[in-house]
Amino acid sequence: MESHYVFRVSGRLSDRAAHAVVGFGELEVAAAPLETIIYCHVPDEEHLHCLLALFRVLGLDMVSLQQVPRSPAA
Repeated sequence: MESHYVFRVSGRLSDRAAHAVVGFGELEVAAAPLETIIYCHVPDEEHLHCLLALFRVLGLDMVSLQQVPRSPAA
């Protein structure tokens, strides 16, 4: 199920959250007005669930999740 996703979370990531998210794998974080956009390559469903669990542990408020053809950086 290799896919690319765009996650939108409320507000800006703290330094701790940004470090944890970037350290998780192949992804890109971009700040936008009132939210943070995370572009991520997801190799399988287990990786997706782990990433969602990380967001929950970090207390991130996910606004949206969208599967996309590929990340903008690709």
